[in-house]
Amino acid sequence: MNVAVKTNPPAAGARVRSYLSTRDLPAAATREVLQLALTLKRERAEGRGRTPLANRTLAMIFQKPSLRTRVSFEAGMTQLGGHAIYLGPDDIRLGARETVEDIARVLSRMSDLIMARVFGHDIVAELARYATVPVINGLSDDEHPCQILGDLLTILERRPRLEGLRVTFVGDGNNVAHSLLLGCALLGMHCTVAGPGEYAPPAAWLDEARRLAGTGGTKLEATTDLEAACRGADVLYTDVWTSMGQEAESARRLEAFRGYQVNERVLKLAKPDAILLHCLPAHYGEEIDYAASRTPNSAIFDQAENRLHAQKALMLTLLG
Repeated sequence: MNVAVKTNPPAAGARVRSYLSTRDLPAAATREVLQLALTLKRERAEGRGRTPLANRTLAMIFQKPSLRTRVSFEAGMTQLGGHAIYLGPDDIRLGARETVEDIARVLSRMSDLIMARVFGHDIVAELARYATVPVINGLSDDEHPCQILGDLLTILERRPRLEGLRVTFVGDGNNVAHSLLLGCALLGMHCTVAGPGEYAPPAAWLDEARRLAGTGGTKLEATTDLEAACRGADVLYTDVWTSMGQEAESARRLEAFRGYQVNERVLKLAKPDAILLHCLPAHYGEEIDYAASRTPNSAIFDQAENRLHAQKALMLTLLG
């Protein structure tokens, strides 16, 4: 996995053209996107829609299979009055049938936005380099920033404010963990990643998160101590132990992560009203127990839905 932290965040107030990383939206802009998402969600629930993206097109590039990413972006674009085009792995064969540069240039002539769900982060970076329209990282091996926008929205719905909350991520220090660390750093939330030491987030991501957080006292750390990390947490978050592209490591990972399951015993270590999150798909009986996922603490299906509202707000922001 490419763990290099390559780009600097934009200056406060700068217009964001693409969204490749959680740090590409400054804190104030991230809060504005979340508030807009709350408004869009409320309007839809009340039967009031808005269609500001009429006659606008989103090109969606997929190297990996998808449920939530595809449906949330496609439905979101439709609800805003626009249209989305799905380009699957066999449709354009990124870098094989055609170069990433040429794909970016062609899609820029025919669409208003590009979203890409890929393996290497260098692909979305190259798309953004050559595209003349905004590019959104729908997932890469380095980050999953759109997921974190939906997660933050889910937490905000259940808490009056985000600042000062304690978030514990249990499991692999993967792309979701990277983006979560950055998101918590931006918004003043403490974040601990608990898992086996060999699967902790690379130091570069912890260092970048701490740099973003500044000197305000926000704690961003990794630990192998599950119980200490979960005790008193406001939010418990987990993800699969073996991500797409890591299937050959599955047996080794199952053994390494044994004992890091989020279950009702672990949930009881957190605050009584702790929010339980999982970005899905879930492997019940591995990283999460089915019974825990169905407790009143669980917000995993609100979290899935909120990808739709957060990404609608993001697309409006990038095109605004």
